[in-house]
Amino acid sequence: MTSFKKKVKAGNLDSFDYWVKSGSPWVWINAAAVSASILLVVGLLSIIAVRGLGHFWPTEIQEFSYIEEDGRPHMIAGQVRESEAVLPSRLRESGLEIPEELDSVNRILLKTGNRDVTREDFRWILEHLIVSQETPADMAILEREEWGAFMGRVVSLRKAGEPVETDDAWQTFREMLAHTAELREEIEDLEKGDIGSINYRMERLRLDERKLELKGEADPAAFEELERKKQELDEEYRVLEEGLVELNQEIRLDSVIMATSDGTEVELRLESIIDAWRPNDMHLGQQLAHYARKGWSFIVDDPREANTEGGIFPAIYGTILMVMLMAVVVTPFGVIAGVYLKEYAKQGLLTRTIRIAVNNLAGVPSIVYGVFGLGFFVYTLGGSIDKLFFEAALPSPTFGTGGLFWASLTLALLTLPVVIVSTEEGLARIPRSIREGSLALGATKWETLWRTIIPMASPGIMTGLILAVARAAGEVAPLMLVGVVKLAPSLPLDGNYPFLHPERKFMHLGFHIYDVGFQSPNVEAARPLVYATALLLVVVILLLNMVAIHVRNGLREKYKGLES
Repeated sequence: MTSFKKKVKAGNLDSFDYWVKSGSPWVWINAAAVSASILLVVGLLSIIAVRGLGHFWPTEIQEFSYIEEDGRPHMIAGQVRESEAVLPSRLRESGLEIPEELDSVNRILLKTGNRDVTREDFRWILEHLIVSQETPADMAILEREEWGAFMGRVVSLRKAGEPVETDDAWQTFREMLAHTAELREEIEDLEKGDIGSINYRMERLRLDERKLELKGEADPAAFEELERKKQELDEEYRVLEEGLVELNQEIRLDSVIMATSDGTEVELRLESIIDAWRPNDMHLGQQLAHYARKGWSFIVDDPREANTEGGIFPAIYGTILMVMLMAVVVTPFGVIAGVYLKEYAKQGLLTRTIRIAVNNLAGVPSIVYGVFGLGFFVYTLGGSIDKLFFEAALPSPTFGTGGLFWASLTLALLTLPVVIVSTEEGLARIPRSIREGSLALGATKWETLWRTIIPMASPGIMTGLILAVARAAGEVAPLMLVGVVKLAPSLPLDGNYPFLHPERKFMHLGFHIYDVGFQSPNVEAARPLVYATALLLVVVILLLNMVAIHVRNGLREKYKGLES
């Protein structure tokens, strides 16, 4: 007989059996599972935060004397992104000559920039071929609208093609760059503001004229009025265009001569330079200020360079607006359906079948909803709306193509089962005595529902809405079919009447992550932006949920006394 059986026979395990039967082990197991889940979530968010937010820190520029293929040392400058140890055999297979005495080779990934000069933005170098390494204070990074970053030294400055005499080239360059930034801001305000508004109004007048032609109305006065408005807009446009031409001429006057680490001189126009800094010459306060400025610009600026540079403001804007529209649509329909199933529908086979169908809809793959939205909402409903109300714009579709409105409806349909189920659960937790008491006091069933039952069930309804918002904000697959794009030319909400344009395509944080991570032509440059965008998406979802949770908790406290 084993020792375990002997202990059981002797009654030495009575306390253990009692402990097991008491349920305490399962409490500890559940606690361990919850703790492990929390640790995994915190770890994941920490990795995303470190790798994403670290992208904006002004990393030092290292300058290496490096032995190239010709056997002579050449100067290479760049920011160290990562280093790894690799087997010499792996490098020999790629055609590199590695000494036989080396058991392991360390290689360093440098962000070298200067893609327009060297045709590469990143480069691997072997540590054993490095002759010397320095951190020169005069090395600068130029953030450009195109071709990515440029790393080099300021050699000289030119204004209208003439050299600029100065004792401090870097300080003068910064002053000239600040003036260029002011001009660029004025140009953007004109192009996106006044000129953009005129173009929008001109298009509206063209559609109005087309409507008159389609209706067969031959009222000369109406056409004359439209022509008069066109002339007024043309005159405004002509004045603005003259100012825009002057600004463009002025912004093209200044340029800077930069020298790369190997001595190659390149002339860059200041109009193409967004920002410039010397990371090796910054103290801690300047580094923190630069970090905050770059993080803020990532939030409020538009994307550039195939979404690998610049900011993601349109994606943030589109995500929040889409979620808000989705919530406005799904909440009333979900609540009405839940109230009907719980309070009005006869409980029988049909009702149970409907509940099963609703529960099953929650498990349907999201891409199926996208296909349905494309076929029904976009092509069927959108095409019919275009024929009825936007015939003047045809054959160019207005609602007959993907847009913000159809994306919101598709996600509302996707999250509808969640709201219905949460509404039913919220109504089920209301004691029957509350209903009977209200009816006994003379209230009708509708008054009982509207003034008593639904307010008390509102915390449960808000829970469903929170879950719906969290899922909708992170969905990508259906949006790819019903309206989301890589780069939206204009925001769906602007200053042009009627201000909200639900037919427009939009950008989304989830799709932005997919596009930057898997469709980017510059994978290494895009990798930190994937982490930064993912972190921002989590923050946006968290903020939306916190607002909803605050409302839910307020409702719960307000109606807590009615449950007692």
